[in-house]
Amino acid sequence: MKLLIASDIHGSAYYCKKLLDVYEKEEAKRMVLLGDVLYHGPRNDLPAEYAPKEVIRMLNDRKNEIYAVRGNCEAEVDQMVLEFPVLADYMLLFSGDKVIYATHGHVYHENNLPPMKQGDVLLHGHTHVLRAEKKDGILILNPGSVSIPKNGNPPTYAVLEDGVFTIRDFEGHTVKEITL
Repeated sequence: MKLLIASDIHGSAYYCKKLLDVYEKEEAKRMVLLGDVLYHGPRNDLPAEYAPKEVIRMLNDRKNEIYAVRGNCEAEVDQMVLEFPVLADYMLLFSGDKVIYATHGHVYHENNLPPMKQGDVLLHGHTHVLRAEKKDGILILNPGSVSIPKNGNPPTYAVLEDGVFTIRDFEGHTVKEITL
């Protein structure tokens, strides 16, 4: 199953629309959101077209296609307006025989790993920095940020299909790719 994976929309209607457009273009079957969906947070500038109510509407229209985890900017009030679960701290995904621990990244990250075995995959957002590399036998994946990328990265999302994790910009260029 082809998954589109994204993190850190931060209430940007502009980038949420771009994300939904590539979701259609990629013909993914589900979207995995790694947190920080509506609020920009006190440490970030407002993203382009900051309009959380518009993001709510756009995502609720896809409620049956979205799996999400809680970011550090999510609160219970977000769950009151979003029609899909957003308050789970993590989710487990599977790609072939690989276990993927998906979380936002503010609690569990490469320096504070959840329970994992060699060969498992940690998938997270939070840093706004894209990543796809092995470290100490664990594959660390981060799709980057949809709306507020850091470290000179462009706005990005990722696709997971047939055991290949591909990070793309919104023009469709492959920025980084790794086989699980």
